[in-house]
Amino acid sequence: MSASFLQPPILSFTEKATSISEVHQAHAHLLKTGLIHHPSVARRLLFSAANTTTTTYAHAIFTRLQDPNTNVYNAMIRAYANSPTPQNAITVYTQMMNDCVVPDKYTFTSALKGCSRIRGVEEGKQVHAHVVKIGIGSDLIVGNTLVHLYAKCGYFEVAREVLDRMPQRDVISWNAILSAYVNVGLVELARGVFDEMPERNLESWNFMISGYVAVGLVEEARGVFDEMPVKDVVSWNVMITGYSQASGFGDVLVLFEEMQNANVKPDSCTLVSVLSACARLGALSQGEWVRALVKKNRIDDANGFLATALVDMYSKCGCIEKALEIFQNAFKKDVSTWNSMISGLSIHGFGEQALEIFNEMLTDGVEPNEITFINVLSACSHAGLLKEGREVFDLMIRVHRIQPSVKHYGCMVDLLGRFGLLEEAEELVKSMPMKEASVVWESLLGACRNHGNVEKAERIAGKLLELAPEDSSGYVQLSNIHASMGRWNDVNEVRTKMKTRGVSKQPGCSMIEVDGIVHEFFSLGSSAFLNSVNEWEG
Repeated sequence: MSASFLQPPILSFTEKATSISEVHQAHAHLLKTGLIHHPSVARRLLFSAANTTTTTYAHAIFTRLQDPNTNVYNAMIRAYANSPTPQNAITVYTQMMNDCVVPDKYTFTSALKGCSRIRGVEEGKQVHAHVVKIGIGSDLIVGNTLVHLYAKCGYFEVAREVLDRMPQRDVISWNAILSAYVNVGLVELARGVFDEMPERNLESWNFMISGYVAVGLVEEARGVFDEMPVKDVVSWNVMITGYSQASGFGDVLVLFEEMQNANVKPDSCTLVSVLSACARLGALSQGEWVRALVKKNRIDDANGFLATALVDMYSKCGCIEKALEIFQNAFKKDVSTWNSMISGLSIHGFGEQALEIFNEMLTDGVEPNEITFINVLSACSHAGLLKEGREVFDLMIRVHRIQPSVKHYGCMVDLLGRFGLLEEAEELVKSMPMKEASVVWESLLGACRNHGNVEKAERIAGKLLELAPEDSSGYVQLSNIHASMGRWNDVNEVRTKMKTRGVSKQPGCSMIEVDGIVHEFFSLGSSAFLNSVNEWEG
C-alpha cells in the first residue's frame, strides 16, 4: 500500500498525539488496520512517542524499525537527552555511528546535550571530533552546544577557545560561559564575561545578579539590578532573596514595594521571601497585606510553601490562632508546614498542643526530620513535659534513626535542668559525640545558676570558658552567679578577665512595629539608640 492511500484522519491523529495515552490509542488503531507495517507510518508514531514524557514506548517502537534513518535516530537521541536517562542518548548516538547513518547538526546538538547533562566531557570530545570531521563546527547552534558542554564540565579555557573560534556568536553563546562561571561561584570571571558581552538579554542580567547573591555580595547584585533595562519577576525574586539571606529584612519589604510600583506581578517565591521577612521583623500588618494579595490574585500554592510561610509569619507575630487556621485549611502540608506549626505552638508555650500536632503528623504518615524533633523537644522543655520529652528523644533515635545534634542535646539538657536533674543533664552532655559543643554546656550552666548550685556552676563555667574563651555568654553567666551570691570580688575578677581577653557582651536587640514602620532598638550599656530599619508601609 502506498502512502497516498493511507487514511488521513489516523495519520493526523498520530502526528498530533502529545500524551502517551494518545500514542497508545494511535498505535492500537494502526495495529488493527495493519498500517503500522508501513515504514513511514511507524516513523510518525515514533516521532510522536519520542515527544512524550516517557522514552520507554518510543524505544520499543525504535527497536522494531528496520533501517532507521537520520530523522529517526535524531528523535530518539533528542528524547533521551531530555529524559531522566540522558546517558542513553550517547548509546543511541554510538549505534547511529556504527550503523553508518549520516548525522546532521540536530544529531550533534542532542548528543552534546546528553553529554552535558551527565557531565560526560570525554564522550563530548568524541562527538566534537565527529563535528570537526564532518565540517559543521561553524554552525551557530552546534557551537553554542559545545560551549555549554565544556563550560558546564568546568573546562572553561576550552569553552572560551570554542567561543573565540566561532565565526558567528549570539547572546546564547556568551550566556553559556557566564552561567557556568556563576554556577561555580567565580563571580569575578563572570563579571569579566558580562562586561565583554556585545549584547545582553534578560537572562544575562539575571545570571549576573544570581552570581553575586550566591556569594553574599548583595550590594554588587543591587548595582547590577539597578542598571537593568528590563526586569522580570525572576530579577526581583533573586534580589529579594539576596536581601533575605543577608538578614536585610527591612530592605526586602522596601524592594517589594518597589516591585509593586513597577507593576510586576509577584509569584509564590516572591511572597514566601516577603512573608519570611515579615516574620523576622514582627511586621504583622505587612504580612496580612501579603495574605490578602495571595487571596486577591489567587496565587498558586500547589507545593504548600505559601501556607508554611503564613503559618510561620503569624506564629512569630504572636497570632497563634490565625496560624492554626492557615495550618488546618492548608491544601498541602509537607514536613516544613508541620514543623512551622509545632514551632509556633512551642514558642508561645502551648507544649501539649504542639505534641498533639506532632502525633497528628505521625498519624498522617508524614516522616519527621531533625527540625521536627528540635521543635517538639523545645515544646516539651518550655512546657515542662519531662516524661514526654524523654519519650520523644528515645523515639527520634530508636524509631526514626535520627542521631541527635547539638540542638537536640541542648533541648534535653534544658528540660532536665528545669527539673533540677543536674547530674543526669551533665551525664548527657558528657555522652555527646561532639565534645566541644559550648552551647550545651552553657545551657547546663544556666540550669545550675537557676537552682543555686554554685559549686557545679563554677566547674562547668571553667569548662565553658575553656571551650569558648572568646564567647561572652559564659563570663556573663558566671558573673551573674557570683552577683546573686553577693560575691562582688569574684564578679570583678570575671569582668577583668573579659577585659584582658578582649571579650565584650553583645548588645541586646528589640523590634517593634508602629504604624506600619518597624523600629529596631539596641542596648549599649546604659544608653540605647534607635535604628529605623524599615520605612515601608503596606
